[in-house]
Amino acid sequence: MHVLAAVSTARSGMPPLAVAAVLVAAVTHAVWNALAHAVRDKVTMAALMGAATALLAVPLVVFVPAPAHGAWPYIAASALLHVGYNGLLLLSYRLGEFGQVYPVARGTSPWLVGVAGALFAGDRLSPVGWAGVAVVSAGLMSLVLSGGHRPTRADVPALGAALATGVAIAAYTVVDGLGVRTSGNAAAYAGWLFLLEGALTLLAAVPLRRGRLLAGIGGAWRTGLACGALSIVAYGLVLWAQTVGALAAVAALRETSVIAGAVIGAVFFREGFGRGRMLGAVVVVAGIALINVG
Repeated sequence: MHVLAAVSTARSGMPPLAVAAVLVAAVTHAVWNALAHAVRDKVTMAALMGAATALLAVPLVVFVPAPAHGAWPYIAASALLHVGYNGLLLLSYRLGEFGQVYPVARGTSPWLVGVAGALFAGDRLSPVGWAGVAVVSAGLMSLVLSGGHRPTRADVPALGAALATGVAIAAYTVVDGLGVRTSGNAAAYAGWLFLLEGALTLLAAVPLRRGRLLAGIGGAWRTGLACGALSIVAYGLVLWAQTVGALAAVAALRETSVIAGAVIGAVFFREGFGRGRMLGAVVVVAGIALINVG
């Protein structure tokens, strides 16, 4: 009952400020994912990000009042889900191209979040809003087929890891949507989530390198710190937006990071862009418009 009361204030629409916050988060998210993809040692990258995230979360934990008691189970569950997500994401980047893996991972989650949000969070989207989520998802997924590359049997491991990553994204999105609404303070929820997630990620990475972690840091520590800082900004904005908007709408808007990712992949990784990705971007923008109208 407490959870239902906490989430009953969820809105079907998206206030303009929330839309702007999520779009900023989307671009920020694409940037740190591109930086992470460029680092060859993915385990070391995960460890650096975990350390940076935990360190940067300390001021929030120290200076912001603790979240409500009911939020703690969500924080713990989300931290574990985020660790699994980070592992799947970095595995996807090791197996496939950034411009192919990223759209699949991000495009899988909006519909899953929409269904789960309706079932567990009491969110309600209008038919037009649902159409917007569908259009955004279709546009995102179409990007994987563009750029002059068609999936082959050799791409199956990468695409499988990307799909699993999308499921993980949907899972932690719903958990965090429920948790942050229960917490009474998005900053407090974010601080403890980032602290716990960062610490767990670092602890998970250490045994994988068996004493070779420090030797592998080298010049990657700057990238790791930057990715950790950017990830806090990106997801912190999303957590706040989830307190004022429906989870499906927030998820769909957040995944517009794929457009920025496609541009980054074409410009910096020399992956194909072309008309297909331009069309996919237009479809995504149309879906955003429908979500806002709905």
